[in-house]
Amino acid sequence: MSSLDAYLEAATRDNTRRSYASALRHFEVEWQGHLPATPDSVARYLAAYAGQLAISTLRHRLAALAAWHRDHGFVDPTRSPLVRKVLKGIQILHPAPVKQAEPLQIRRLAELDHWLAGAIMAADQRGDRPAGLRHRRDRALVLLGFWRGFRGDELLRLEVDRLKLVDGEGMTCFLPRSKGDRQAAGTTYKVPALSRLCPVEATQDWLRAADLRAGSVFRGVDRWGHVGAEPLHPNSLIPLLRDLLACAGFADAGAYSSHSLRHGFANWANDQGWDMKALMEYVGWRDVHSAMRYLEGRDPFARDRIEASLPAPAPSTPEVILLPPPMLPRQSLTLRLVLTPFARHGRGAAKARGRIEEICLAPFQAQRLNVAGTEYRLAVAEDPEQELDEVLATLLDDMHRMADTHQCFLEASITCGDGRHWD
Repeated sequence: MSSLDAYLEAATRDNTRRSYASALRHFEVEWQGHLPATPDSVARYLAAYAGQLAISTLRHRLAALAAWHRDHGFVDPTRSPLVRKVLKGIQILHPAPVKQAEPLQIRRLAELDHWLAGAIMAADQRGDRPAGLRHRRDRALVLLGFWRGFRGDELLRLEVDRLKLVDGEGMTCFLPRSKGDRQAAGTTYKVPALSRLCPVEATQDWLRAADLRAGSVFRGVDRWGHVGAEPLHPNSLIPLLRDLLACAGFADAGAYSSHSLRHGFANWANDQGWDMKALMEYVGWRDVHSAMRYLEGRDPFARDRIEASLPAPAPSTPEVILLPPPMLPRQSLTLRLVLTPFARHGRGAAKARGRIEEICLAPFQAQRLNVAGTEYRLAVAEDPEQELDEVLATLLDDMHRMADTHQCFLEASITCGDGRHWD
């Protein structure tokens, strides 16, 4: 290969080059098309696979054909009105939802990491070096892929000598080229050191165990415990992750892919109140429309938002499940409470209010005094064996705990008709 050819090849990402080559083979070999193509042949190709292939796959095939014609100096047939019109017709007659990889939620990430930690310990105890190495590699791959939102090909292109530890902070990873780096200037990614589920600790543990000082970070391990010299092949990443999830007991392991790590982190960050600009900069999205495809939020069906704005039920319908009337006489008190989410765009206040009413206030025959749910009337039993101060202190503690569970601040105070006050 000449130096010119080498530079031309380097200008295109490996993933793009492989996927375009596959698309061209499909056009030429399976469909028996000819290159250079005409608008008519491209339109007939689309029509032949309409309904069989997803619209996103057809668009990718068009992108591959367009690139081939541009690179070889021919007129691009995919830009003709005929091809565009056929593609639009296929979208209308064969509508289908866009398929996305299942996001790996933080709860399931913790379950997977717990299983991997146990598998590493068990392998070490029985002296199974190959299993111990593979589990350490997989743990580093999953945690690093999740917390940095890496794409699969970016993970596999990481190199040991381009990682740098920063004491007390984390680790930096330099990638000479990535999908979002249009100018190929290189990007430095900062990976945080965490108290739990730490990607830095997991990566360093793998590098030490495999005795890696240079070359690719993530490599194959054979059955004798020999670590390969070459990086894992991109086509092996999805099967590797699915096998790993299946071994960890995930019944839906087949729904996940390498993009599940990136997708899962984006959803987690969105739930924690990250603003869109910060999230796009961290993950490496250049287009807000691309980012929005991955963000579902805590309330994807808008159920909590709608429930919170529903009108109060008719007076005949009890607001709170009431306990049977107690034998002891009861004293009437007024409770005032305000719930504010920790995050600016948090949506847990409505759920927290419902749980406080159901669990904390129901024993006191609570009744709402306003639609907003900021004032309640409580009926507290005058029990000679238990001080009123003790009963109300316990109630306030329980309410604060419930608000914390749903990531909300609680301001609460209770007043009595004789002027006494508790908060």
